[in-house]
Amino acid sequence: MKVARNWTPDGWKAHEARHLPVYEDAAALAEAERMMASFPPLVFAGEARALKADLAEVARGDAFLLQGGDCAESFAEFHPNNIRDTFRVLLQMAVVLTFASKKPVVKVGRMAGQFAKPRSSPTETQGDVTLPSYLGDNINGIEFDPASRTNDPQRMIRAYSQAAATLNLLRAFAGGGYANLRQVHQWTLDFMDRSPWAEKFGQMADRIGEALDFMEACGIDPATVPQLQGTSFYTSHEALLLPYEQAMTRQDSLTGDWYDTSAHMLWVGDRTRFDGSAHIEFCRGVGNPLGVKCGPSLEADDLLRLLDTLNPAREAGRITLISRFGHDKVEAGLPRLVRAVQREGHPVVWSCDPMHGNVIKADSGYKTRPFDRILGEVKGFFAVHRAEGTHAGGIHIEMTGQDVTECVGGAVAITDAALGDRYHTHCDPRLNAAQSLELAFLLAEMLNLETQGQQANAA
Repeated sequence: MKVARNWTPDGWKAHEARHLPVYEDAAALAEAERMMASFPPLVFAGEARALKADLAEVARGDAFLLQGGDCAESFAEFHPNNIRDTFRVLLQMAVVLTFASKKPVVKVGRMAGQFAKPRSSPTETQGDVTLPSYLGDNINGIEFDPASRTNDPQRMIRAYSQAAATLNLLRAFAGGGYANLRQVHQWTLDFMDRSPWAEKFGQMADRIGEALDFMEACGIDPATVPQLQGTSFYTSHEALLLPYEQAMTRQDSLTGDWYDTSAHMLWVGDRTRFDGSAHIEFCRGVGNPLGVKCGPSLEADDLLRLLDTLNPAREAGRITLISRFGHDKVEAGLPRLVRAVQREGHPVVWSCDPMHGNVIKADSGYKTRPFDRILGEVKGFFAVHRAEGTHAGGIHIEMTGQDVTECVGGAVAITDAALGDRYHTHCDPRLNAAQSLELAFLLAEMLNLETQGQQANAA
């Protein structure tokens, strides 16, 4: 990537910044930023470039992107078991998708930095008390009291520490034997036995074991094949809290390019991708792969301007377009964007976020996402790309390895009445482990059909 023209890490401050917190103590903010800028990077430029190369394969239709993790990470739920369980559900999903599509799956977690959240209102009222809205644990606290809701720049320091510890564990899991395909049977969580899809995963694991046994019988020792011993696993989050992102931005000593070392991949949300946005200005100058959320409010011409700004060199793997329309709007709204991008020749990854457009309020009062609507949007996404002759390249989901009851439906049949049993999210409802695995199997069927269609066309 060529260094962006007329760009500096703090240049975003001259642009309109929405959904950023106001810090009462400017000196405390400056000190936190100074400390952050002196900390070691969380990821390295070479890793971000490796992800970009992997995503270029996805853009060409030769791989698939699986991006998933928490809606919003929290300080309270920070525990190695939670990290491990989410990681292994993503591994399970990836194995299912690889087995079906016969293509590599690029694994990107919404982890080690996904703290800040945009809010539709800057304040929240309970009874006759009005306080600032909760903006994420790296900004303020979720408890409804004046002290917790005060925006505290020291929370960025704690978020950095938690992200560093999370990344350390993820690297150990990915490269230290946990992701070894010989361990595939051990990835199923105990509580998932209630799901019929767990049995299907067990059958698939048996077939993988037989394939490894066959390789060994042929004289190929799976223990000496690096690709079977570990996996590449990347991290991502929304680039929302710009003081944090700026403090983590460093110049690569090898290329001279700037990289945001807080994550391998960053994305810009639906609410911060407008013309003149400070978030777009910041992102255009860093060499990381970037995502852009695309919803019903995005016009095709605006999207093309964004692509010209964020990827003027049209570098493959640089941009992932994450569509989020809703199950009933995707087939009407997505084609115009796909056609415009295709017409202009931008090499992008198309990924489906079936979560954000499908939130409803249940009769019980809980915010939820019905599994059938999530699946409906994924099916619509694939249908659009099949019709347009483009590649349905990825999925972007909010999920957890925990046995939560936040999204209704699925084979485990979570009901409206059961939502209150284990509703733990700090923000939006997440798929639990069983629902995530079920979605992977249903998605695998769609990928299998796409692969068969490509092979038929090639023949």
